[in-house]
Amino acid sequence: MLDSEAVVLAGHGSRREKSNEQVRELAAGLEGRLGLPTNAGFIELEEPSIGEAIGSLAPSVSDVTVVPLSLFAASHVKADVPLVVNEARAEHDIDVHGGRHLGVHPALVELLDDRVADVERELGVDRTDDDVLVVLCARGSSDPDSNGDVHKLARLLYEGRDFVDVEAAFIGVTEPLLEDALHTVSKRRPDAVVVVPYMLGDGVLTGRIRDQTAEFDDEYPYAVADCGDPLGTDDRLLDVLADRFEEARSGDVSMSCDTCKYKVEMDGFEADAGGARAMLRAMTHQAAHEDRSEVDDDPHVHDAPDKHVAVCTNRTCAGAGAATVLERLRQAVNERDVDAQITRSSCLDRCGEGPNVAVYPDGVWYGSVQPDDADRLATAIEDDQIVSDLVDQTL
Repeated sequence: MLDSEAVVLAGHGSRREKSNEQVRELAAGLEGRLGLPTNAGFIELEEPSIGEAIGSLAPSVSDVTVVPLSLFAASHVKADVPLVVNEARAEHDIDVHGGRHLGVHPALVELLDDRVADVERELGVDRTDDDVLVVLCARGSSDPDSNGDVHKLARLLYEGRDFVDVEAAFIGVTEPLLEDALHTVSKRRPDAVVVVPYMLGDGVLTGRIRDQTAEFDDEYPYAVADCGDPLGTDDRLLDVLADRFEEARSGDVSMSCDTCKYKVEMDGFEADAGGARAMLRAMTHQAAHEDRSEVDDDPHVHDAPDKHVAVCTNRTCAGAGAATVLERLRQAVNERDVDAQITRSSCLDRCGEGPNVAVYPDGVWYGSVQPDDADRLATAIEDDQIVSDLVDQTL
């Protein structure tokens, strides 16, 4: 008898085991909250992968919901996790649902307010009597959606509370950087500056936030300053994760498409527009982290194959003979001992032009591939060339 449902909590993965344990602890808490089997899976740097976590549940359940343990909707949430979900749908005879990131949620605003209050008590100040200015500091992203959410959270934290102001800042990638933001707020001469790391764990970046806050405190004696704790494993995270699970199961997963750089051509991000580019980016990233055996030495150097080839086996491609193309291509690559991984893929969004084959990191997509083309493709992959008459597009 199959259990009806299970959940995979999709964490990023870290070289720090403490961060990975945090994901597992939240997965255990979510299992208790939902009353459903819940496994942790990781995007990179730790095992099991999300796909492996889904695979371990697949024999005993009929539905798996993947909930990303991610604060923002950057490329991991928009591209990497959906790619794994699509591959799992093609590989397993179960329903696989994809949830959305933590995002902006009232429980998170409440949690941040409590983190500020903890620091106020440490500093001996009170927002109702003293001029307390808060800086909400996040990781920083190349995705404008993510950065915009930080500013929105900062504003929501300010509304209805007695802070002088709440400013958004970042520890890297984008501006304003924390160091610059602290110097800017110093001109307002507050009584106290509270820096809150908008991070899940107490890792390297949180350490940098603490160090820069301490340096600011030393440099500006007229204002006391201190840094709060990250979100950790607070039960309010479980509130948000439970909501994201319910959204996914009801089909009510809403993410902003109007400001997504993969959906809309935005100033400064023109090269990222287009679903095919998002998928290519996800495939390339996944291949780079396929083997996590050398994480302790260098987390971004892995013994991954030179080439990763995805063969679409979704409905229309399957009807055109994709399964035979897949097997013939695997055989041809094995015969030549080519360092390439051949996997099945769900829809590559080129319906009617299949069977479709994508080769990355080259960014070459082939269309209308027939079983007899397998030898030519394998030779081209081995020689780092292309089969020009089959090329559908290059990215």
